[in-house]
Parts: sequence; structure tokens; C-alpha cells
Amino acid sequence: MSHHPKIHPVHDPEASLAHPTAPLVPRTASRSEHGDPSKDPLTQRPQRFVPLAPPKKRRSCCCRCVCYTLCSLLLLIVVVGATIGILYLVFKPKLPDYSIDRLQLTRFTMNQDLSLSTSFNVTITAKNPNKKIGIYYEDGSKITVWYRETQLSNGSLPKFYQGHKNTTVIFVEMTGQTQDASGLRTTIEDQQQRTGNIPLRIRVNQPVRVKFGKLKLFEVRFSVRCGVLIDSLVTNNVIKIQSSSCKFRLRL
Repeated sequence: MSHHPKIHPVHDPEASLAHPTAPLVPRTASRSEHGDPSKDPLTQRPQRFVPLAPPKKRRSCCCRCVCYTLCSLLLLIVVVGATIGILYLVFKPKLPDYSIDRLQLTRFTMNQDLSLSTSFNVTITAKNPNKKIGIYYEDGSKITVWYRETQLSNGSLPKFYQGHKNTTVIFVEMTGQTQDASGLRTTIEDQQQRTGNIPLRIRVNQPVRVKFGKLKLFEVRFSVRCGVLIDSLVTNNVIKIQSSSCKFRLRL
């Protein structure tokens, strides 16, 4: 009895090339039952997002001009402040002192049109207490006499220079005319009979230039407000001043 060799099937490696299997996902299909494998977070690489640099802002010419102007103003303020501080420390300025020494009524007449004409002569003493500061009294001053809210007369101070530690006596003539003053004279007379005095106010607005040593500064204005109590308003007589007080204010 002859023995035939047993033949066992051997896997052919080229069989898979000859008969390719069908893909699980058709080539024409974009999605499978479990989603799009191309968008699987496990297989997809993380993308890096690089932030874009913000655009550079360009300053306009107008903005630069505003900045330059503000810087110039700030520098000017600092320089002026430093200059004033140095002058104050060196010269030690003091405010002038003013007083009403004499007041005379030369006219107090009621006219036919019911207007009141008045004339005053006022003597003012101005004192400059500074040792190194002179005062130039310039043109354009105004001095007025008031009874309550009614202006009676007005005038102006003369132009002159007042030196260091100087006392100057100023004589001023003032005139005025008040319209529709029919009840004003009666009110003044009643005031005198009830209280024994008449309150007047004297106001001075004066442009001056201050001189520090040899340095003459720009023009400034000061105002003086004086409250005066007099005994009466009698024409051509020297009026007795019962009390007088003045306040000084500087205006740049």
C-alpha cells in the first residue's frame, strides 16, 4: 500500500492583492455611521492659534500739537510760579494801606427834573510799607461814592509813583448826577434823624505796576472798598467821619 503525502493548504500572500476587500466607508461617502473620521479629535492634530499683534496707533498731527501746547503751558506755569516764589522770598511784599481822612460835600442840589447833583472832595492817605517795592499808579482809575445801591459821585486818582516806605496824601474831586432822586434825599434825611449817622461806601479801582528793585512788572488792578460813617450831609461844610474801614484786593 502506497502512502500518498498529505497536502495542507498554504496561505497565499498574493491572494490579498488579487482580491481586495471592500472598504468600510465608501469612497464617495463623506460620513460614516460613527461620524467623519477626518474630524476625529483623537486623530486630528491640535492647531496652534497665534494672536495677531494689535495695529499700531498713529498719533495725528492734531494730537501732537495739543500735547506740545499742554506741555508748554505747564512749563510756563512752573516758570512763573518759581519766579513769583523767588521774588516773594527776596522782597517780602506787603499790601498797601489806605484810609479816608477827609470828606467834604460841596454840592447837594435837587434839580427841577428831580435829579440830584452832588460833588465831593475826598482826601485819601496811601501808605506803601515795602522797603524794596515801588508802586506806579497808572491812568484809568475810578473812584465812586455810594449810598446803599445808589451812586452819588465819581472821579479818578492822579497818576504818580510811590516809592519805598512812602506815605502819599491824595486829593480827589468827584461829581455826579442821580436821575429820579425824588425820594433819595428824603431817605438820607430820615436815616440821619433816626440813627445820627449816614453810611457811605467809597470804591476805588486802580491799575498799577509794581517795581521789584529795577524790575518793573506787568500791569495789574487792585480794588479798595471803604465803609464810612458820617454825621451829616451839609453843603460846604467838612463832614465829620465817625468811622472808616477799608479792604484791599488785588486782581491779576
